[in-house]
Amino acid sequence: MPRNVTAGLDGSPESLAAADWAAREALLRDMPLRLVHAREWEPYAYAPLGGVSVPRSVSDAHRDWAAHMPREAESRLARRYPGLRIGTDSMAEKPVPALLAAAEDADVLVLGSRGLNGVTGFLLGSVALAVVGRTTRPVVLVRAGERAEDEHLPDGAGVASTVTPYRDVVLGLDLRNPDDKVIEFAFDAASRRAANLRVLHGWSLPVSSRGYGGIVDPEYDAELTARVRHELSDVLRPWRAKFPGVEVNEQTVIGGAGSHLVDASRDAALVVVGRRTRNAQFGTHIGPVAHAVLHHATAPVAVVPHD
Repeated sequence: MPRNVTAGLDGSPESLAAADWAAREALLRDMPLRLVHAREWEPYAYAPLGGVSVPRSVSDAHRDWAAHMPREAESRLARRYPGLRIGTDSMAEKPVPALLAAAEDADVLVLGSRGLNGVTGFLLGSVALAVVGRTTRPVVLVRAGERAEDEHLPDGAGVASTVTPYRDVVLGLDLRNPDDKVIEFAFDAASRRAANLRVLHGWSLPVSSRGYGGIVDPEYDAELTARVRHELSDVLRPWRAKFPGVEVNEQTVIGGAGSHLVDASRDAALVVVGRRTRNAQFGTHIGPVAHAVLHHATAPVAVVPHD
């Protein structure tokens, strides 16, 4: 059974932000935090000397860095979060298999993702992309610079705060395949934060709803919209009963869900999307919605695998 929150650590600003986010999540879940560092993971920034590239994997500086960086990160988190149980594992293998193995014992695996700016959002590196596409456990991607106060609403003066209520948790829900794992993860995240849950479903009008000349029949449009909203309410009804303390806001939108979830991420504590697992021998498959959100969302993103 999963029994911790695990963060992948490579010393980069984004991985340190991910470890900090994972520490807060571990406290919310009353679980220990596990920091995992693969010793074959090259340091994020080891500049060439005098214009000559230095092999990082064999340098003395690299060995010193690999030995001390995880312990320094553990000490920093212990000071910041007194009482948090923290363990550190350093594995002599490549990062992708190390993280996939570590994820098997985790409620959540948390990884850093390089942030470009507020418009372009994430730049998903090869390690994060491979892990997200292959693991069977939920993965949360966190950008460099993510702070605890970013998850909360500003105070009355508009100042960032950690004592104000959490921003919404946003769930992208596919009504064609509304998997329980994805829904439960989002409700649980909102419940632990005492946050509202905003559930967003994107859909498109069928061609049959258009009359002569491609004009949409407004009555049929309204009927279809009501039908989709009713279906969404039916799917969420048992989860509302299971999590009665979570305020749920249902939203159906015309068009692909990806762009709407990216917009919603600008005022969210966390965005939750699903990823269908595939028995593919090569490559990674995360789906178009998850792909769009992972590359452009400005809030942390949880990707929950499901059958």
